[in-house]
Amino acid sequence: MEPHRPLKPLWVCAGCGDPWPCAVARLLLRARHETDRVRLYVLLTAVFAQAARDLYTLNPYDTPRPHALFARFVDWSDPRFR
Repeated sequence: MEPHRPLKPLWVCAGCGDPWPCAVARLLLRARHETDRVRLYVLLTAVFAQAARDLYTLNPYDTPRPHALFARFVDWSDPRFR
């Protein structure tokens, strides 16, 4: 099992405790999907939607703003989105 995986529904890294995807998870995801960036983007978009649901369900009064979640889960994956 990969140590830098997300602990759901909190969406923190099992390996380091940082918000997931942590820096190491981002490197691993980029390397794993190096030849298929579209697949990475689709995966991260699905993860973004799941995380938004989970975090809202846990605490609807203190959920991160949508643009902050998008930056955390999707935006970092491709420099064209910045």
